[in-house]
Amino acid sequence: MDLTLALVIGVVVIALVFDYTNGFHDAANAIATSVSTRALTPRAALFMAAAMNFIGAHLGTGVAQTVGSGIIDAPDGSHGLVIVAAALIGAITWNLITWYFGLPSSSSHALIGGLVGSALASASLVHWDGVIEKVVIPMVLSPLIGFTLAALIMIAIYWIFRNSQPAKTNRGFRYAQTVSAAAMALGHGLQDAQKTMGVIFLALTVGGYAGKGDPIPQWVILAAAGAISLGTYAGGWRIMRTLGRRIIALDPPQGFAAESAAATVLYGAAIGFGAPISTTHTITSAIMGVGATKRLSAVRWGVAGNIVTAWILTIPAAALVAALSYFALHAIVE
Repeated sequence: MDLTLALVIGVVVIALVFDYTNGFHDAANAIATSVSTRALTPRAALFMAAAMNFIGAHLGTGVAQTVGSGIIDAPDGSHGLVIVAAALIGAITWNLITWYFGLPSSSSHALIGGLVGSALASASLVHWDGVIEKVVIPMVLSPLIGFTLAALIMIAIYWIFRNSQPAKTNRGFRYAQTVSAAAMALGHGLQDAQKTMGVIFLALTVGGYAGKGDPIPQWVILAAAGAISLGTYAGGWRIMRTLGRRIIALDPPQGFAAESAAATVLYGAAIGFGAPISTTHTITSAIMGVGATKRLSAVRWGVAGNIVTAWILTIPAAALVAALSYFALHAIVE
């Protein structure tokens, strides 16, 4: 086995490990609200989220194409594969750090930060226009849209059900949350599994096993879908507590409004623009949006501030770890 093939296999394995960590890190995105409102049991919610993640991964490849070719240009051969491997190590490391501390940071932006960091360390080309257009602008807009849309849906629910009995309304929205949580999980698969597909396809292109204009192979789609589904089923209980309880004590109508708003934003970004937005940012801001309609003090802004700090740090921190990983791998492999 030559060095290039060994590195391609290694990068694919590391990419699937990242996909798995993405699943258990971001499982809370899809199900925290449903579990905290007791609409679903934790195990049933995880199983449903895993299944919908798998299905969502097969619904498009626009985000995968952006990640695979729109962020960096890695040189062909073993050098390019070392760059991609370092990017993945940076993303995985940041995922594990934020998971340990229960912070719902973005696996998507950790991956983007890793790609940029390893490319800069290796003096490779970074498509800054693509980073600005497909990452930075959506990174700013998606939480704002999620916050606003969730608030509007919540206000509409308050108005429509203003004369209803609270107990009966909550019971109905518990059933509705099964649908909204499934839609959220489908959007997570549509967004996040595609990012891993993009990185694997980048590795295949750099290694000479695929052309830039080729479609993404079916085995890549199945592997990425399976890894994120298994990771989701493994759960992410630390982050689930933060999203489901610590930002705001949610009731079923609020959970339904937050999930519906977040799912809408995820579908719009993936299908309409091929933009790799953060499911974490979107659902967290949507939860804040529904809380703010009740009263601003209902949102625990101190917890929200810690989460936003993790968001800001994600890209540079993952980039730094990826750069250090590149120097280590370069010294060992090349």
